[in-house]
Amino acid sequence: MAKNLQNILIVSVSTLGSRLLGLLRDILMMAFLGLSAWSSAFIFAFTVPNLFRRLLGEGALSSALIPVFSESLEKNGRESAYGFANRVLSRALVTLLVLTGLGMFLYGLGWVLVRYAGLATHFKAEQTLWEKGCEMGILLLPYMVLVCMAALMGGLLNVLHRFAVHALTAVWLNLAMIAALLIGGLAMGLKDYKLAVALCIGVLVGGAAQFVIPYVALKREHWRGRLDFSHSQEVAELWKIFIPAVAGAAIIQVNILVSRILAFGINETGVSALYLANRLVELPLGVFAIAVTTVVFPQLSRLAAAPGRQGLAQTYGEGLRLILAITVPAAVGLALLSEPVLGLLFRWGRFSALDVEITAPILLVFALALPFYGLATIATRGFHALKDTRSPVRVAVLSFIVNLVLSLALMFPLGTLGLAIANAVSAAVQALVLAFLLARVHADFAGARVLAGLGKICLSACVMGGAVWGLWLAVRHAVPDLKLANLLAVVVVIPVSAVLYFVALWLSRFEDRHALLNLFSRFGRGKE
Repeated sequence: MAKNLQNILIVSVSTLGSRLLGLLRDILMMAFLGLSAWSSAFIFAFTVPNLFRRLLGEGALSSALIPVFSESLEKNGRESAYGFANRVLSRALVTLLVLTGLGMFLYGLGWVLVRYAGLATHFKAEQTLWEKGCEMGILLLPYMVLVCMAALMGGLLNVLHRFAVHALTAVWLNLAMIAALLIGGLAMGLKDYKLAVALCIGVLVGGAAQFVIPYVALKREHWRGRLDFSHSQEVAELWKIFIPAVAGAAIIQVNILVSRILAFGINETGVSALYLANRLVELPLGVFAIAVTTVVFPQLSRLAAAPGRQGLAQTYGEGLRLILAITVPAAVGLALLSEPVLGLLFRWGRFSALDVEITAPILLVFALALPFYGLATIATRGFHALKDTRSPVRVAVLSFIVNLVLSLALMFPLGTLGLAIANAVSAAVQALVLAFLLARVHADFAGARVLAGLGKICLSACVMGGAVWGLWLAVRHAVPDLKLANLLAVVVVIPVSAVLYFVALWLSRFEDRHALLNLFSRFGRGKE
């Protein structure tokens, strides 16, 4: 466990830097563009390469690659494992290039249909929005090749215990986008569509850096990259895992795409509001929950490949309890303080008080789903560690149906908020069904011992929630200036309430309290 904590800390610190830069990027983007048609068009265009990043780079292909690569490394040595990796990377590169060309053609076709046939548009503003979204989509699609290849190489580095390289990947993208916003928005005075195009160029520059850095890191691990389309037993095994896994991952990503398309059709602010709320939820999710999963998954894969599978349930249980111990209080705090957090971080420039009011209830809903996102992530990795990719597909289909039905039912009476509720409910259904099936179908995970720890986590989170609400009411009553009150909520109310939560969790004799304290004490000292 100590080695796990050290690796989790490395990933957490690296990811924290990336997420904070991502937050700064979003603050600047909203300050320059606001909840406008231009920010919505950019986010809509950026959705497709991100969809494939999560589908191929960090999703199904990576989940299939890591167990097989781990097993090859364990049984056949590094040279054989690298040969297998080259076969996978070669096929991935060709597939991504073909998909990029096809996507650019479809975006171009969409642009022609919208501009000259008036497809799906009734107003000039709506037509312009779809046109610019297609134009930016064409510009951004090459990023898909760079980021997916970078993510696959990062997965290989994780197996080799080079966690920080992959965790820092998003830093280079965020720095490039921040530079594009500052140079374009401040130095050059660009606005609206021209600034959004500058942001697209920043994405491509950042994508190039994202590709080069893990490539160099792998080279230093004595990997020699070369095109290799030969067949092997390991490639055949990967395809058996990958085909059903990609179906499940595709359904999850289509869920996101459907929500954004529906939001795009509701109004010009819907896509941006959903994106912004989701990004804030991803901050605690990415810094700790995804960090835990990133470290635990390769270990689960190794234990699953070992005779007897000793320690599999224990490792899974430790990881899951740590994720819940972090995401449950984060969900409570973010839900209760959604308005002050949004007001402090984003109410600058073109992002107005009305924009805060629009986004706050959406953030509240997404925040409550935060523990379910973390649970689904590690439960899916549990299936993948055993090379069972079919079970998550079935659950993903169920989640997609729930999301689609609820989205269509709630989007008209509740607008964008209805889409957020549909997303949250479908995430909860997916997470709970996955966790239940994992313990039911695979007996190796039945001894994870989660429920007792979850009860203590929820009780401690309730104590913290009461403190958050009481302190926030006191601050609002004592401080008339809203901006100052928001600042106090973030720098005083959140830390005080977090301390109360961990004290309550410690007094409840939470099973992993020492591991959690060790993780946060190291994190606070900035030590590895």
